[in-house]
Amino acid sequence: MSIGTSGSGRQTLTEINVTPLVDVMLVLLIIFMVTAPLIQQGVEVALPQVKAQPVKADEQKLVLSIKSDRSLWLGSGEKPARLTLAELEEKLKTSARVAKDRELFLMADRSLPYGYVVEVMAAVQRAGVTNMGMITDPISDRPEGRGQ
Repeated sequence: MSIGTSGSGRQTLTEINVTPLVDVMLVLLIIFMVTAPLIQQGVEVALPQVKAQPVKADEQKLVLSIKSDRSLWLGSGEKPARLTLAELEEKLKTSARVAKDRELFLMADRSLPYGYVVEVMAAVQRAGVTNMGMITDPISDRPEGRGQ
């Protein structure tokens, strides 16, 4: 009797079948390629385009305005309500519109300190708003270096 044969006359298979190994490795590669971008940490910021088309909304959205004197105004109608930072968070927490949409648009004066705007955004996030849009004026055609 020689090596590689059994008593029944059949020869044993001594080669490794690599096809299942290759299949498993390709599936793992695809999973890694799909999940790798999701693992990145940091703050996602959607930068505005220079010449973007305005967003067309079918309905009025909830707008939070911050004037240069740091006063907060909430509302998209003709009569927005003036609020303090503490009142803003409570009003948003109890708002049915925020609970339904979880969306708000922020319009802040450009002369405001960055820290104050971030403080307001944190209060809005604590109130349950998960989607916040920034309202800006479109850039007009102006010479380079003028009108920041």
